[in-house]
Parts: sequence; structure tokens; C-alpha cells
Amino acid sequence: MAYGGTAVNPQFIRDWALACADGLAASRGEINDLNVFPIPDSDTGSNMANTMAGAVSALDDVAADADLQTVTRALADAAVMSARGNSGIILAQLFVGLADAADLAVAENDLGFNRLCINGLRLAALSARRAVAEPKEGTVLTLLTVAAQTASDSAARPPADLVRAVAENSAEALDLTTDQLPELTKAGVVDAGARGFLVLADALVSVVTGVANKRRVYRGSLSGPGGLQIGDCSADGDTAFEVMYLLDGADAALIAGLRDRLGELGDSVVIVGDSSTGSEQFSVHVHTDEPGAAVEAGLALGAVRDIRISCFMLDAYRAAPGANEPPPRFKRAVVVLVRGDGAEELFTAAGASVVRADHGVHPSTLGEAIRATDSAHVVVMGNGMMSSQDLVAVGAHARSTQRSVVFLPTMSMVQCLSALAVHDPGGEPDVDAFAMAEAAAATRWGSLVRSTSKIMTLAGTAEIGDTLGLIGSDVLVIAKEQSQAATALLDLMLSTGGEMVTVLAGSDLADEARTAIVEHVRAHYQGIELEVHEAGQTSHLLQVGVE
Repeated sequence: MAYGGTAVNPQFIRDWALACADGLAASRGEINDLNVFPIPDSDTGSNMANTMAGAVSALDDVAADADLQTVTRALADAAVMSARGNSGIILAQLFVGLADAADLAVAENDLGFNRLCINGLRLAALSARRAVAEPKEGTVLTLLTVAAQTASDSAARPPADLVRAVAENSAEALDLTTDQLPELTKAGVVDAGARGFLVLADALVSVVTGVANKRRVYRGSLSGPGGLQIGDCSADGDTAFEVMYLLDGADAALIAGLRDRLGELGDSVVIVGDSSTGSEQFSVHVHTDEPGAAVEAGLALGAVRDIRISCFMLDAYRAAPGANEPPPRFKRAVVVLVRGDGAEELFTAAGASVVRADHGVHPSTLGEAIRATDSAHVVVMGNGMMSSQDLVAVGAHARSTQRSVVFLPTMSMVQCLSALAVHDPGGEPDVDAFAMAEAAAATRWGSLVRSTSKIMTLAGTAEIGDTLGLIGSDVLVIAKEQSQAATALLDLMLSTGGEMVTVLAGSDLADEARTAIVEHVRAHYQGIELEVHEAGQTSHLLQVGVE
């Protein structure tokens, strides 16, 4: 007889996944505030929520009548690919364990709820511990172990009683985490990743019983995690970078060697994968001072993609700005982040101080560039090349009694160019910054990129090698040829009017596409001014702005 009665309906898995996504989104801020281990960077809630959202989005492409194995494997694969931070990678293992449990249930001809839940939690707990180079108690690993044992002990109970027991025992284990890690004890908080797992357990209770658990809100330290400042490194080592990437085609037998190599380069090593489908795909995470070497270690085993390198604040950069700086020599300066040789020349000629961000940029580099202007008022435009958290940190350290720093929320170089066009170095600082912000906001911007994977978009399914046209962050054009995509994107952007079109051509933009853009505007949009600049960026085939 099947444990837990009748076979699990695949729709139940969909409902639970959606409840998990909603719960993590609602608890994002609370979990972020608890985040002190392994790095107090206040992003565990965001990483778990984003990972879960990515996993759930994959269900849109799964047929409504798909079986249990198909639904659980789609969640697992998407979670691995969408994983953010070590908390997201461990979260992905929960769904890999569930998918493996579904395969086992089919093989054993027992699709009952209890057996699926027991095996899913058991496999997730085991694989999560194997994924972490140095497992520690007092983390989400502890709660996974408690949840798996509780489910096993409750095998003969009704499903509603089993899930309530899992949630309540996990909540008790969460309260104990404060005393299990020195970092948590010092801050007086529970573990952030473990709190995120409790959200998933409560979501399971809600979907099975129809009654939501009411939990108290777990508060972080009023002075920040343990009195530490964002960017403080873990006790395991003062590492400067978080490196994540997806590794395809690697032999599973060699992953242990990769884990050892990354352990030599840094700490917080987590590697998870789902090789059951034969794809041999792994998600890799490490904190290190040598991001290039960490990526090269993966390249030695297979194809690396979706590389994400984030910077932590180093002690030297965290030094408070001095109040005794000499008076600045200049009144006003503008500092911008750009990509491409041509862009550097263009923005320098427009009067800006340029910081290159072709391969990312450390916040300390931007801070030094701000101070190097020797100006009393500095306007900074990140152009989508640095996270808002890093920009806020830069501002906090670059401001002083002698210098004000204003950040304009530009998301592209074309918006930045519009802002520079109205910049008045001799005007009042506040008035000038407001005018620049208005000009940037009034510039509609789009871009062309090359698709590196098969993805679903608002415009349909894109294949590898297709040219994608984006307006903001939304893909609205898919075409095989650059020329076709460029003209279609222009038509969309000019459908609501415009007086001037600015194109920043990337290094990989085909000559035919450049010609097509000029001819298309001349033929169909007479009276609209067109400027094409050779920016040379590799991140986009082109950026286009409409004013």
C-alpha cells in the first residue's frame, strides 16, 4: 500500500512551488536582515527568492497534463540554472532531491505523498551536505537533516500530520541555530538560509492542509548583522569576490577535484548538479580573491556559462572617509561607467571622467575615480554596470565634508549620453543634476544582443544564435539576422514618436546592420535626426536611445 494514500497529483507540486515563491518574496527583507553567515552581505533572502522565482517560471513551459517526473525535473533543472548565492544553490538541491524521489517513486510503483516527501527530503539533505565543501551545523543543512528525520519518523501518519511535524520541528531547530554558530550568537539572530527553508516547510503545510502557519517575524540586529558593516568578510577568510557559474559537460567523477581546487582558492565552496538527465550540468559557487582562477578551474572540466562575479567590500575600502581632505580645486565633475574603446573616447569628449567596466569594476575603483576628480560636486552614472547596493556603498565612502556625490539611475550608456547633453558645469548643482536626470529618464532605450541559449521570451522562443531586440530588460524582437532585428527594434521604439535616435554600435555589430539602420531611418522616418557612434562594447551588439 502506498504511503500517504493516493498518488501525488503533479498540480500539487505546481501549487507548492508557487506558494514557496510567494512566501520567499514576502519574507525577502526579513531574511536579508538576518544574513550574517557566511558573509554578512544581506542578500540571502533576495538570492532564495530569485532562485525560486526562476524555478517556478520554468513551469510555464511544462504542459498542463505533464506527469510528476516531468514537473519535478523541470523545477530541479530551472532551480540549478537560476541559483543565486550559496543559499540559492542549496535551495536548488531540495528540488533536485524531489525530482530524484519522483524517479524512485515511479521505479517502486509507489507515488504516495508520504513516500515522496520522505525520500525527497532525505535525498536533498544528503546531496546538500555533499555539495558544501565545509558543512556547518546551525545552517540550512541542519534544518534539512531535521526535516528529513521528522518525515521518516512520521511515515505512518496522515500527510497533514507529517507536514505539520516537519514544519514545527524545523521551527524548533531554527531557534537553536543562534547558539550553533559564533557569527549568529554575536548578532543574536537565527540563520538566514534556515529561515528561508522554514518558509518552504510552511508553504507545504498551507498547500496540504489549506491552513497557513502563523510565524513570528525573526528580527535582525538593530545595528546591522552582529554590528558588522556590509562587506565584512566571513571568519573563514577575507575574500573579495563571490564567483558563480554554470558548468556543462563535466564528468561527475571530476567534480570532487574541482571542489578541492576551489577550496584552495577560497571558501564557501558549493557545487550542485543534476546529472540524472545526462546533461552533466553543475552550478558552482565560491568566495575567493582569485576569480579568474576559479573560472579557469571550471573551464578545465567543461563549458562555463552565466558567469557572475560580485565584489565584497575590503577592509581598505571600508575605511571611513576623512573629514580633513583638502578643499577641492574644481566645482563640478561627472563620472561614468562605460564599455568599449569608442565609448571611452565619446564620453571623455563629452566632458566626463570615464571608468571602464568591460569586465566588471570593483567599487573601490569607482570610489577612487570620484575622489580623483578633486571636485566639490560629483554626479555619477553607473549605466547598469554596477549593482545598486554597490553604488550605495560607493557613495557612503566617497562623500565627505568637502564633497557631495549624486547618483543618477541610468541603465544604459545612451541614457547617460542624453544626460551629458544637458549638463551645465557652471549651473547650480541641484538644478543641473535634476535636468540631467530628466533627460536620462526621457530617453527610451533598447539594445540588441545575441542569444546564447534557448529561452522563452515575450516575443516567443529564441534559439541559440538568434538576435534579440530588447526595450529595457524585455525581449520584444527575435530575428535570425542583425539587420532584421535592428530595424524591427527601431520600429517598435519609434511607434510612439521621437525626434532623435542615437545608436552606440558594439564591436560585433555587422556592417550590414549599420547600413540597414541608416537606410531604414532615412526611408521611413524623415525628419528624425540619427547619430551612430562606434562605441565598441562587447556586451551589446548595439544600444539605441530615442529622445
